[in-house]
Amino acid sequence: MSCGEPHETECSEVLDHLYEFLDREMPDSDCTKFETHFGECSPCLEKYGLEQAVKKLVKRCCGSDDVPSDLRSKVMGRIELIRSGQAVPEHDVTADVAADNPAAG
Repeated sequence: MSCGEPHETECSEVLDHLYEFLDREMPDSDCTKFETHFGECSPCLEKYGLEQAVKKLVKRCCGSDDVPSDLRSKVMGRIELIRSGQAVPEHDVTADVAADNPAAG
């Protein structure tokens, strides 16, 4: 996604690191660059707003659930596969976790 306008921080960089921004897992200087970008780029601002809403919904609905320790690494691995354009396995990541941890399923 790109709005076609030149920005100091490219749309692709912002979108590639959107969850790091949402989770405040990046340096303040990078957060400032992203905030500036959102002020200039309505498509990226819209994507940010959508992802922020999804994150809030998940937190509200699932925020008190215990998450199996290896689920995050499996999910992050799948995200990295998708970002890199590699083929993603068809099976459900959460099924792997449930099999590893019967209390989770």
